Amino acid sequence: MSPESGTLCGSEVLDNPVWAALTGPHREFAEFAPSGLAARYTRDTSPFAALADPQDPRAWADLAALAGPGEGVWVTGLLTPPPGWETAVSVPGVQLDGRAVRAVAEPEAVPLGPGDVKEMLELVELTRPGPFLDRTVELGTYLGIRHEGRLVAMAGERMRPTGWSEISAVCTHPDHQGRGLAGRLIRAVAAEVRERGERPFLHAAEANTGAVRLYESMGFTLRRSPLFLGLRTPRP
Repeated sequence: MSPESGTLCGSEVLDNPVWAALTGPHREFAEFAPSGLAARYTRDTSPFAALADPQDPRAWADLAALAGPGEGVWVTGLLTPPPGWETAVSVPGVQLDGRAVRAVAEPEAVPLGPGDVKEMLELVELTRPGPFLDRTVELGTYLGIRHEGRLVAMAGERMRPTGWSEISAVCTHPDHQGRGLAGRLIRAVAAEVRERGERPFLHAAEANTGAVRLYESMGFTLRRSPLFLGLRTPRP
């Protein structure tokens, strides 16, 4: 069933995108709790975890057992953690639907892979686009633009719910901002997503108004406003 017409990969999967990814296209990167009500990405790919049903106390107990007592996890959605869970960080966010974005290949973009991780981590450290770990590059296509051999901009894919792919790790070296590199790479990654018959979406911090304005100018539209929660599991 195609992404445009089917219900199996409709936009409802974006209500719980981490769970939809870990039980779908990203299952190879998933660690599941024994009863199967919670899952998380392997520690070297992404810090995000998810619940099959955020309203089910059993799913929260499952996630606590999976992570271990007093451990940190990140979740996203419209969530209210049960008693005993500590909220260390709460970031209001936006989830943007990219079905209207014009996807265009970028001639200057080069594929990035495991051999580029050191440079990618250095660029992430400088620009802080969000979590990026040693094996995050394996979650999807990553493209970069180099200047005199140095990586100066990149974008790629993170969560992959069925029928969709999240454009993520969009960042540009401060010395090269203002040249439209981020927009060009977003369109190029979107082209890769569309080539597979999927649809792009992305997340951003609500407070990052400059980035949100850029995304909206490209055709991304607001779908919902989830929270990004950095939680600590209950201690004994």
